[in-house]
Amino acid sequence: MESTSDPAAFADTWLIIPCFNEATVIGEVIANARKTFPNIVAVDDGSADGSAEQIHAAGAHLVRHPVNLGQGAAIQTGVEYARAQPGSRFFVTFDADGQHQVKDVVAMVGRLRREDLDIIVGTRFGRARSADDQVPLLKRIVLKTVVALSARTRRLGLTDAHNGLRAFDRKVAEELNLRMNGMSHASEFVALMDERDWKVSEHPVDILYTEYSMSKGQSLFNGVNILADELLARRLP
Repeated sequence: MESTSDPAAFADTWLIIPCFNEATVIGEVIANARKTFPNIVAVDDGSADGSAEQIHAAGAHLVRHPVNLGQGAAIQTGVEYARAQPGSRFFVTFDADGQHQVKDVVAMVGRLRREDLDIIVGTRFGRARSADDQVPLLKRIVLKTVVALSARTRRLGLTDAHNGLRAFDRKVAEELNLRMNGMSHASEFVALMDERDWKVSEHPVDILYTEYSMSKGQSLFNGVNILADELLARRLP
């Protein structure tokens, strides 16, 4: 496991944070992450609540979409920005709502440095559940169902393919070309892993389901969208 949290050790790493109407929490999320990761680009995806001002005040690089294009487009914009920066080598997709943990990013980037891998996906099912890592029952059922329905996900050995915490190398960053918006981009990520033959692994992570994120209905809404996307994909040629 990567033992250091010295920001100088992560000068080659960029966090990409898609953001839509997260002004309440985005400043704190960025400030906490910047203690370890100095390079953060947050993509304000057409927010109307002052998210951009909070991003700027917290010291992250700010890229703005004039209208809401969806999480997939925001991630793609952020990756394109980060991969254009001198010295960028590793890239991490990181949620704006405080659910992802910096300690997990440190460990995942450490594995990319040591192991012959292109991309590591966080999994909520890699360790025993704890008081702070409670996957809501409905979402747990949906995520397990998605894995059961997706031959690609099973072939890649993934147990939580729709986890938004992903760490990857420059090869993936240069080949990434997300075209699907909303939560559909997660299924597209899986398809690219399979089609491009990227070397993939999972890493157990802790997801912090806060009162804030739960109050926005993310667990139910995103879970239903994920399942609908997977069922639609099975009907397409």
